Amino acid sequence: MKQRPRIYYSEGQKAVMWDRWQQGESLHNIARLFDRGHSAIHRILSETGGIRPLQRVRSSLALSLLERDEISRGVVAERSMRSIAASLGRAPSTVSREIRRNGGCQGYRASQADQAAWHQARRPKSCKLACNPALARIVAQKLKMFWSPEQIAGWLKCTYPQDENYQVSPETIYRTLFIQTRGAVKKELLQHLRRTRGMRRSRHHTQKTDDHGRISNAISISERPPSVEDRAVPGHWEGDLIIGKRNASAIGTLVERSTSLSRFLCKNLVLSYQFESITSRSVQGSR
Repeated sequence: MKQRPRIYYSEGQKAVMWDRWQQGESLHNIARLFDRGHSAIHRILSETGGIRPLQRVRSSLALSLLERDEISRGVVAERSMRSIAASLGRAPSTVSREIRRNGGCQGYRASQADQAAWHQARRPKSCKLACNPALARIVAQKLKMFWSPEQIAGWLKCTYPQDENYQVSPETIYRTLFIQTRGAVKKELLQHLRRTRGMRRSRHHTQKTDDHGRISNAISISERPPSVEDRAVPGHWEGDLIIGKRNASAIGTLVERSTSLSRFLCKNLVLSYQFESITSRSVQGSR
């Protein structure tokens, strides 16, 4: 089977994924939009634990790309720092600092300076549990006792009412569990939550969809012929399949509708109850 090339999704495509995910759609439905498997979508959403990252916004105080272009043209024209700053309505120290940190007058490039500023502006706040190992140990101990994050947060607030260093919100605990890059608590602790899923689902998510639990292209029992319905003609069999605990065993039954003659299909059906196996055994049992 030929392997399909890997797709690098744009920010717009990722926004569509997050919109659909927050609306409660499944990974399979989202993947169909991009003609991919659900694992490709899961890889992107699981990076932040199913929690949509905040959209980055450029500060109104920062220099824009247009202003940096103006600075670049001023440097080429050998204008003074004060002259460039006056045309932009900025302080001379702002222009001087911008040029100095991006290669000086000889190496300043507006586009490169803008990309560098956008990258350096990322200053993610450290997780409270990562900065306080003692608090992280307390949270881990309570999780192993099957306490919920809400119970842990309430207990900490009552136990340490005057010490905010030992207080944490339930959302912080959830995010630390879902986003493993924070490195404060182990992923294994997820199994101690009420719901052991590995990432957060939307509150709108439900498995009770129109096609959930239904057989594809199924023929309804109401569509059977009248000759079968009134049991007048012998030779029509009605089958049923009973599956045991944990899908470890199965037994099939056949009942002739006219005479109520019964057949049990248990040989070779315990280990394999796929459609083909059931069909062949049913035909043999009706003879």
